[in-house]
Amino acid sequence: MKLGVNLTYQGAGELAVAAEQLGYDVALAPEGHRSDAASVLGLVAGRTERIGLCSGVMQIPARTPALAGLTAATLQALSGGRFRLGLGVSNPDVSEGWYGVPFAEPLARTREYVEVVRLALRGQPVRYEGRHYQLPSSGSGAAPLHVITEWEGPTTPVYLGAVGPRNLSLAGEIADGWIGVFATPEQVAGSVAQIAEGRKHAGRPLAGFDVMPCLATAVGEDVNSCVDRLRAHYAYLMGIGSRDRNFYCGLATRMGHGEGAAEVSRLMAIGDRAGAARAVPAAFIDETSLVGPVERIGQQMRAYADAGVTTLSIMISAVQAGLDQRITMLEQAMEALELSGVRG
Repeated sequence: MKLGVNLTYQGAGELAVAAEQLGYDVALAPEGHRSDAASVLGLVAGRTERIGLCSGVMQIPARTPALAGLTAATLQALSGGRFRLGLGVSNPDVSEGWYGVPFAEPLARTREYVEVVRLALRGQPVRYEGRHYQLPSSGSGAAPLHVITEWEGPTTPVYLGAVGPRNLSLAGEIADGWIGVFATPEQVAGSVAQIAEGRKHAGRPLAGFDVMPCLATAVGEDVNSCVDRLRAHYAYLMGIGSRDRNFYCGLATRMGHGEGAAEVSRLMAIGDRAGAARAVPAAFIDETSLVGPVERIGQQMRAYADAGVTTLSIMISAVQAGLDQRITMLEQAMEALELSGVRG
């Protein structure tokens, strides 16, 4: 198993350089209300030489598939072939509330989107007639365009952020990797089984498919203190949009923490962030993150590797910490991987 690191724009260059020196395999940039992925990865591409780059994830409602293909080709060329394109449909509140794009039929839209992106990355004129995407647009008479970015290296891998059996199966069928969040080893094993079904449907082996969950991480001798350091991060994510459509609340409920999830959602809705953070069930955090001493985190890493994880990404932005502290966390996570005995 290899390690990745999730970056925000804050200290992205310095953290990516440190991760590269420590032997991390990939640096991911998420996309949300704080920053976009492409800008952060462009910076990281210019500051590093070897570490892989991955959008984790570019949100499908935010850009057309042609622009996603062009962005991927640009980052691939800028980085000398180190880029991996992570895509995801996000959720109804983000899609409709932030981007003004309907969320209906997310699986069908994802399939068509990836097909258009792959056409664009091949550098050929893009002609596509789908239910959700038509290029050129129907009846326009426009000529098809194509990406002319100068890059002759390997094809850009496509990863999907996916939740739920059908979406996971789709990732296995049409993608090269999966990006997950907030999952126990047991849940990862279930996801891998669904991915394997998609690979089988496509006539492709599971070997070579990158299974990459991203986990909030806090390192320290006291587990409870580490859990507390992640409370604000969990409360923020559990407070996005309505509770009945929020992925994190849904996950907490399925894991037996429904009452706590409801309270977090209620307090976030009235603006009580501190109260919401206190209300996040400690067990939910402990079960879905990496917390505690280095030795304990090493044991957790081994469990994830046994579940089928090939790359484990460390979400160091989940705690409020300075640059030096975050670099120390990167060092501690790599030490934990060494202790786990599963470093690939």
